[in-house]
Amino acid sequence: MFENLRKKLKIFSKTVEEKVIAKGKAAIGGETILDEKDLKKPLEELEIALLESDTALSVVEELTRRVKAELVGKKVKRGTNTEELVEDTLKGALLDILSAEKLDFDEFVAKGEKPLNLAFIGVNGTGKTTTIAKVAQKLLSAGHSVVIAAADTYRAGATEQIECHASNLGVKLIKHQYGSDPAAVVYDALKYAKANRIEVVLADTAGRMHTSVNLMEQLRKICRVTKPDMVIFVDEAIAGNDAVERAKKFDEVVGIDASILTKLDIDMKGGAAISIAHSTSKPIIFMGTGQGYEDLEKFDAEWLVDTLLSE
Repeated sequence: MFENLRKKLKIFSKTVEEKVIAKGKAAIGGETILDEKDLKKPLEELEIALLESDTALSVVEELTRRVKAELVGKKVKRGTNTEELVEDTLKGALLDILSAEKLDFDEFVAKGEKPLNLAFIGVNGTGKTTTIAKVAQKLLSAGHSVVIAAADTYRAGATEQIECHASNLGVKLIKHQYGSDPAAVVYDALKYAKANRIEVVLADTAGRMHTSVNLMEQLRKICRVTKPDMVIFVDEAIAGNDAVERAKKFDEVVGIDASILTKLDIDMKGGAAISIAHSTSKPIIFMGTGQGYEDLEKFDAEWLVDTLLSE
C-alpha cells in the first residue's frame, strides 16, 4: 500500500540529507543552515511525487509550503539524522491536514437527540450501500437500534440490494415503490423510528454523478425536507483526484459533515485521503478495509501517515 509515494518521500528526505552533509563538511564547526536554494530541487521532486500519487494540487502546494517554512533557516549540526528530521517535518504537515477537524462518531451517536438521521451520499459504484450495512453493524454492536431508509428509488435493484443487507443484519427496512419520492421514504423511516423508539435512521440515497444537475437537486431536496443530523460522503480511496472533485461538489450542494473512504484494502497511490480531508475541511470518520460487515475501521490519521512514511 502506498509503495510508490513512500519511495518518493524517502528520496526527498535523502536528497535533503545529502545537501546538508555536503554543506556541513565546508561549514565551521560542522553546523549548517538550510536555505531556499538547498530545498528548491528536493521540493520540486516532492511536488511531482505527490501529484503522481493523486494528491490534489491545492494540497501539494499547502504541504510543500509547510515543509519549506519549517526547514528553511533550520540549523543542522554534523551527525544529525537529517532524513529523520525531514520525515518528522513531513509527518507533522500531513497530520495537520488530516486532523484539521476531528469527529468522534461514537460520541456523536451517544449524545445526539434521537432518532438521529444519517444521510449517506456519493456517486455510483463506490460501495455506499455496503458501507451503510457496515455502519449499521457497528451501531448494532454498540447496542444502538437502527432502521434503514431505502431512499434510492431511482436505480433498478437498489432496494433489493439494501434489503438483502438489512435482512442479513436483522434490521427493519422502510421502502417505497421505484420512482417514488426519496424524501418521503426518509420521512416515513423517521416516523417509524420515533414511534418505535429506534435510535438511528440510516438513509441510503441514490448514487449520482456530481455532474447530474437533476439528481443533485433531488439530493438537495432530500436534505432540505428531512434535515439530516449528519451527511456522510462515501467514496473510494482509489479514486484519487476524482474523489476530491466529487467531494467538493457534493459539499457545495448539500454540505458534507464527514467522509468515509472505501476500498482501503486495495493498493492505491495514497493521495485521495489527504486531498479529501484538505479539500472539504471535514473529517474522515471510517475506512472500509474489506467486504465483510466487520471491515470498517475508525479513520486513524497517525496510522495513515506512518504507513506513508514507513518502510
